Amino acid sequence: MRFYRDTGIVVGHTKLGEADLIVSILTRDHGLVRAVAKGVRRTKSRFGSRLDLFMMVDFQAHIGRNLDIVTQVELIEPFGHGIVGDYDVFAAAAAMAETAAKLTENEPNTRDQYLLLSAALRSLCNREHPPRLALNAYLLRAMRTAGWEPGLDACVSCGAPGPHRAFSFNSGGVVCVACRTAADTNAGEDATVLLHNLLNANWAQAHVAQAHAVNRASRIVYDYVQWHLERRVKSLNLVEVQ
Repeated sequence: MRFYRDTGIVVGHTKLGEADLIVSILTRDHGLVRAVAKGVRRTKSRFGSRLDLFMMVDFQAHIGRNLDIVTQVELIEPFGHGIVGDYDVFAAAAAMAETAAKLTENEPNTRDQYLLLSAALRSLCNREHPPRLALNAYLLRAMRTAGWEPGLDACVSCGAPGPHRAFSFNSGGVVCVACRTAADTNAGEDATVLLHNLLNANWAQAHVAQAHAVNRASRIVYDYVQWHLERRVKSLNLVEVQ
């Protein structure tokens, strides 16, 4: 079959020529699709705005030799409209989208990541949680979905029950005083407790976390994601961490 249809979220753009665009779409059933949208940068394009960043779309694509070609687009949820007007929300959404793309670029089965990103963007649009907390929670769950869940309940080396103050990127979670090494990060107990609450959707406790705990937890999450990906997530530079 030369055509396929799917639902997805636009997670990236690359300009092509004078009027075309290469769009990256995280789909429910076809993985991460990179396809050419012809003429969408022209003001009279039939579906240019439907392929803006963060939009959830139903689309049809023609299978090409190198890149597929988008032939039809219908808007399902305009997440982008609820995101672009707030810098902090936009920065969080951009980091979510870029991370999702990097986690799924070589994965044929992306349904779970697609559903997770959909829920996270919807939450951002509805302003359910502060953007940085929402981003941290998404990143932790995206890593869990990808098979890299951090151990936050007990020391990942000896199993001693937590909470613990230190985090080991090499071991993949919190470590106790007896097991920590000089290379491990001293996050503070309040930050590791916050990470646990975010991963497990304990929002009532997460919302009352102190600013210093949010900052430390954010730094750990960002470094943890990039440590496993073995490359930078450039959009995380947009998110302010003091």
